[in-house]
Amino acid sequence: MGRKLYVGNLPYSATEQDLLDKFSASGTVDSAKLITDRDTGRSKGFGFVEMASDAEAHAAIDALNGTDYDGRPMTVNEARPQQKRSGGGGDYGGGNRW
Repeated sequence: MGRKLYVGNLPYSATEQDLLDKFSASGTVDSAKLITDRDTGRSKGFGFVEMASDAEAHAAIDALNGTDYDGRPMTVNEARPQQKRSGGGGDYGGGNRW
């Protein structure tokens, strides 16, 4: 099991400090990152927390998955590796090519 956790279904009012506080009850938190919209800066309602050990990550999942966070049941599970994205670019179509 990995130490990086996906945390979803967060209220938009959640902060990275809130995540640190909640997860530190289960062990040492190495990092907490909320994912935000790049245009508005508003939280997208999910983030990632990295715990210091696999045992602490497992304890955090057991303790926090499904628990209430401002009226929303939090989703906490092991983060999956990031998928490679097929990059945009390419042909813009039509017209003359200088």
